[in-house]
Amino acid sequence: MRRVLVIDDHEPSRRNLLRALAESGFEVAGEGASGGGALELSLATNPEVVLMAVGLADMDGIRAARRIVQSHPLPIILLTSHFDAVTIERAKRAGIMGYLVKPLRGSELAPAIELAVAHFEEFIALRKENDNLKKTLEARKIIERAKGILMANQGLSEADAFALIKRKSMDLRKPMAEIAQALVLSDELAKGITR
Repeated sequence: MRRVLVIDDHEPSRRNLLRALAESGFEVAGEGASGGGALELSLATNPEVVLMAVGLADMDGIRAARRIVQSHPLPIILLTSHFDAVTIERAKRAGIMGYLVKPLRGSELAPAIELAVAHFEEFIALRKENDNLKKTLEARKIIERAKGILMANQGLSEADAFALIKRKSMDLRKPMAEIAQALVLSDELAKGITR
């Protein structure tokens, strides 16, 4: 049973949505009527997914959704009677994971929520993989620089320079990139002193 936060300032729509969620077996984590308070409410209620109306009196739902996504990413599904290209484009740029058109049909709710959560999990996994690849690439670059320094300063072969960094990494129980960074920094400091 997924925990759902509902943000809609139109009372009849919100009541209809809450009823449809209960009938579909979802737990309502919280409800609100304010775009401005949506971020705080999402932090306080810890939902798995947010259903948010676009047309909120105090703040546009897409802007409120963007604030949530930037602060602590969650899958967000927009509820709107507007399905024009501009609104859809804004929703995509804000990181919205789903889009339901009012009047809401209860049978659409569960598939929309499950798809939004699945797409969100894929997005998070890809972002994590991308971050890991960046870190790996940065580590390789710094290790290459450190090998070059050892080769130039100590006359080591590339294989011996790599082996030295690896051995120090194992001896100190530190990642090779950290050892390499220390070598590069030490070399830069030494060159700075001799200038």
